[in-house]
Amino acid sequence: MAEGAEWLAAHEPRFAHALRLTGTPPLRRRPDGFAHLLSAIVSQQVSTHAARAIWGRMEGAGLTTPEAVLAADDETLRAPGLSMQKMRYARALASAGIDFDALRVLPDEEITRILTEVSGIGRWTAEIYAMFSLGRADVFAPADLALQESAKRLFHLPDRPREAAMRRMAADWTPWRTVAAGLLWAYYRVETEREGII
Repeated sequence: MAEGAEWLAAHEPRFAHALRLTGTPPLRRRPDGFAHLLSAIVSQQVSTHAARAIWGRMEGAGLTTPEAVLAADDETLRAPGLSMQKMRYARALASAGIDFDALRVLPDEEITRILTEVSGIGRWTAEIYAMFSLGRADVFAPADLALQESAKRLFHLPDRPREAAMRRMAADWTPWRTVAAGLLWAYYRVETEREGII
């Protein structure tokens, strides 16, 4: 992260500004595998607090393996807080037969292709998984709203850039797009906390 942040700061003055405010962003590595991808699906479109609570109940019920998810009936999956849609997504992931060990050595775009073939996994989830669970240095999640808002603030844009515009911006940050995302998230936290100070 430090190497990438230094490269970005030398490459783009706005990142140098962000780095002065935030310091080197944390690595934020997470384990990989079925349970962590299922956790990402559980977290979609709910608050962080709700996601943690649901996932805690999933863990408590032992619903963190493909075998357990496939063996569970609707009532068992509903009890921790899964909606009907997320039950379908959980079962789709459990039956997809993804070789999580093989993902570790595949090219980034191939990882995204494999993961997005599973119902309930969009490009954002696949990119976040590649960044944090696989530790890829040059992946970006341009659909992330916090990244978009941070880019608007850091680059003094009139509007929050949409996904296509963010993808074009991020192309200039290769080979450190994951670190750029970390800097943007850190900058967003600094900026929003500063707004709350009276």
